[in-house]
Amino acid sequence: MSEEPPSWLSPEPTAWASGGGGPTDNASVPVTFPAEESLSPRQLPLLVNPWDIVLCTSGTLIACENALVVLVIWQNPALRAPMFLLIGSLALADLLAGLGLVLHFTCAYLLQSDSAQLLTVGLVVASFSASVFSLLAITIDRYLSLYYALTYNSERTAAFTYTMLVLLWGLSLCLGLLPVTGVNCLAEEATCSVVRPLTKNNIAVLSVSFLLLFGLMLQLYVQICKIVMRHAHQIALQHHFLAASPHYVTTRKGVSTLAIILGTFAACWMPFTVYSLIADYTYPPLYTYATLVPATYNSVINPVIYAFRNQEIQKALWLVCCGCVPASVAQRARTPSDV
Repeated sequence: MSEEPPSWLSPEPTAWASGGGGPTDNASVPVTFPAEESLSPRQLPLLVNPWDIVLCTSGTLIACENALVVLVIWQNPALRAPMFLLIGSLALADLLAGLGLVLHFTCAYLLQSDSAQLLTVGLVVASFSASVFSLLAITIDRYLSLYYALTYNSERTAAFTYTMLVLLWGLSLCLGLLPVTGVNCLAEEATCSVVRPLTKNNIAVLSVSFLLLFGLMLQLYVQICKIVMRHAHQIALQHHFLAASPHYVTTRKGVSTLAIILGTFAACWMPFTVYSLIADYTYPPLYTYATLVPATYNSVINPVIYAFRNQEIQKALWLVCCGCVPASVAQRARTPSDV
């Protein structure tokens, strides 16, 4: 009987099919199947892990969605402001992450090579790292655009943006190269994390880094909310009304939008981050898949939050797809809810 191709989440090719038991069950008792001749077609083990199909499907959707954003920003010379460069960086990182998921599925079930596995996992690690770092850079950019509103559109801002891009992609590349250059658990299975072939130390560094970045983003968004509310309050006082002010209402929507952005980011990544810190390779792969799949959905949501809601990108998309811009899009003014 042909065996199932190895999964990047489990040392045992068929461990994902285990029907229960504790963490040590998967490590000590490999799953075996009777001869194919003695089984009915419905009892035969699956040759492809359904979870891997889900990840590959997510990767395809991520790649297609973010490729559109990258194409629009690349082809439109008007979208060269620091904000659009950072959105483009986020879309490029998510595009590479989606391609990495598809390539991993292809290599795992066709090549079945450790070298190919290391390369695809390295690509996925580097891409998702760049995606998270780009989200932090966008948050920093939004804070600076409000805190230094008068001097934001300057050459110094552009230079700072390019510096952030070089640093975030350089650091992401280093993180992605770690498993490729020897920091992996292929030679010593006991050092594996929940994501093979990453070591427990490697995944711990990634998880702790994410928690630190999330804390910094949370602090920046709190400061952004304070600035936006203070500006709205000052404008309302100048017009001698507060609660009924349309600007005040849209400002409250903007604060709600920030909460949704941060909440979505945490809901997607936090389960996998926490699980990676407390679990290791002996835990059932089902738990890893159940936390990793939602993390990939963050790259599906990012274009909707950061790109497709932007008025200038909406115009560019309409021009690319239809050759015209609807009046409702062309005349819509930017409001605090667009922060």
